[in-house]
Amino acid sequence: MTETIQIQPAGPLRATIRPPGSKSITNRALVCAALAEGTSVLSGALASDDTRVMLDSLAALGIPVTEDARQRTLRVAGCGGKIPAANAELFVGNSGTTMRFLTALVAAGHGRYRLDGVKRMRERPIGDLLATLQQLGVDVSSETANDCPPVLVNARGLPGGLASIRGNISSQFLSGLLMAAPYAEREVQLAVEGVLVSQPYVEMTLAVMRSFGVDVPRAEPALSRFDVPRGKYRGMNYAIEPDASAASYFFAAAAIAGGTVTVSGLSAQSLQGDVALVDVLEQMGCRVERRAHEIAVIGGSLRGVTVNMNAISDTVQTLAAVALFAEGPTVITDVEHIRHKETDRLHAVAVELRKFGATVDERPDGLTITPAKLHGSSLRGAVIDTYDDHRMAMSMSLVGLKVPGVVIRDPACVNKTYPEFFRDLALVSSWQ
Repeated sequence: MTETIQIQPAGPLRATIRPPGSKSITNRALVCAALAEGTSVLSGALASDDTRVMLDSLAALGIPVTEDARQRTLRVAGCGGKIPAANAELFVGNSGTTMRFLTALVAAGHGRYRLDGVKRMRERPIGDLLATLQQLGVDVSSETANDCPPVLVNARGLPGGLASIRGNISSQFLSGLLMAAPYAEREVQLAVEGVLVSQPYVEMTLAVMRSFGVDVPRAEPALSRFDVPRGKYRGMNYAIEPDASAASYFFAAAAIAGGTVTVSGLSAQSLQGDVALVDVLEQMGCRVERRAHEIAVIGGSLRGVTVNMNAISDTVQTLAAVALFAEGPTVITDVEHIRHKETDRLHAVAVELRKFGATVDERPDGLTITPAKLHGSSLRGAVIDTYDDHRMAMSMSLVGLKVPGVVIRDPACVNKTYPEFFRDLALVSSWQ
């Protein structure tokens, strides 16, 4: 891919698209299938940098996965809870799910494991996960003693027991623990301290675990305590939904450029919380048609909204792009945790939206975005930096569907979760 890509204005749109498989579901299913007894076949699996480092890491642990790229299937030979490798170096790139999930997974093994990643991964916090694993009897530490990777695990099995975990940084810590917990020596009881961020992702984890044969009983209040029974996953055929976070860009494209974009393979009953972005677009003035196996967004006159995006925080950047075209300010709240993602997403969005001419007030937990036209000016084209963050590249490119002169730097960063994004955007907007 070239060093930059210029987006061509388009609209109104008339398109149907099926994004690739969900990254979040793919990596969860891979963990459960890897630990399972028997073979699993995952259909509709995502092929991207994030899933590649998961596959490579599982191979390093002695758990083979056979890929069929044409059919988009993965065949996983489960290890039955006994990790074959007693010593492994795992490189996870900048995949947060892979780092957090595999740190918990190898804690259930017997051996020495080291997990590392790119420079940004070495800046992303993991101390809360390590502290909880230590409470459960695991010898685990941050190599540089700064509560960030590299992570060292000297595993002698996962003893289990009662532990607490803070919920305000990343739900991936809890998800990783939940998926490994059935293989502990005794039942694992996890208590969540404070408010749990990104709760739909934990619901997704529980749903995937349930599909593979381990059901975690519901406690009250919901998502505050988990008593995970000892058990075993079983190999199975598992179908993976299209990625709702990826779908958000095409829903937003209809909001920005007008017309209708239909995403097939998703419904309002999706396992993925990010499908709820269409509810916000509806509040802003779009029309949404929800069907059994697809969702269509029809563009309309947009108005600013105030929205708590804690549960759908991976779509903050998508909504920020749409907010540029609304009448009135848009206020996004309760997403301080996205400062710890591939980049500080709140700051990066504020910087890049200002290049277009918008006024952006950056707060610790959110943004207020005031469109340029409210100040008597208009949006302008800009060269956009992407911070090696796939979601910055995909979301900011949407502005170019309406505003001439939008250039995206380092477009290849989308390979992290959606290598074919710019091809699919071109198909939807017909500027290829």
